[in-house]
Amino acid sequence: MTSTSLETAAESKQPLALSWVNVVFFGAFHALALLAPWFFSWSALGTAIFLHWLFGSIGICLGYHRLLTHRSFQVPKWLERTITLIGALALQGGPTFWVAGHRMHHLYTEDNEKDPYSAQKGFWWSHMMWLFYPQARFFDRESYRQFAPDIDKDPFYRFLDRYFLLLQVPVGVTLYLLGGWSFVIYGVFLRAVLLWHSTWLINSASHMSGYRTFEPEDNSRNLWWAAILTYGEGWHNNHHAYPNVAKAGLKWWEIDMTWWSIAVLKRLGLAKRVVMPQQTN
Repeated sequence: MTSTSLETAAESKQPLALSWVNVVFFGAFHALALLAPWFFSWSALGTAIFLHWLFGSIGICLGYHRLLTHRSFQVPKWLERTITLIGALALQGGPTFWVAGHRMHHLYTEDNEKDPYSAQKGFWWSHMMWLFYPQARFFDRESYRQFAPDIDKDPFYRFLDRYFLLLQVPVGVTLYLLGGWSFVIYGVFLRAVLLWHSTWLINSASHMSGYRTFEPEDNSRNLWWAAILTYGEGWHNNHHAYPNVAKAGLKWWEIDMTWWSIAVLKRLGLAKRVVMPQQTN
């Protein structure tokens, strides 16, 4: 047994400890998001929707997920770093943390000890409780960075790992200058909460409900409404069958908005070595 396996086995025997820091952090964002009805304006709502798409589809789905985690296509380094910066603005952790966690998810899908958000441990665990009961092997940088050495070696990405939280300050200041507290409530707090739950649904609901086109050795599902909320990530069974493919929606009716953005980059000559699916229809 390797030293890593021994550490994992030892940690699994320890009782889970609730992180009150994480509870207060996520709780505060949810509480402030609930103020949205008292600060409503159509422009503020439009800002939240736009930033949900920009930080979610471009930053997380295209950047953190399909570009950095799976390397399903390549772009010039300046563009990769720009997209990764947008991903860091989504408030889902730095790139090394996010990429490492998702690679562990694919390596050990639904393993109760090695998958950070195993759906076998229940809906709420895979949805968000794994964040409230953080385990060192998934949250300690020295442990998780071994799963993303290509990301960890980049000094700009290490900068984002360290300061991604502080990046919300210029976002908030900019939004305040553009539209006051209404824009801040909608563009920072409501946007973050909605984007968190959209992303978390792929970890939880898409491993429990939906249809299966392929038979990978896990319970991943294609869930149409999750795909709409996550710009194509809800075609999760397709993705687990072909994780390195840039296109998640493989049938003509499986709408994949993130793929549309990749296709535009490809058309412009900015996306190269785009990994395409085999004939599946």
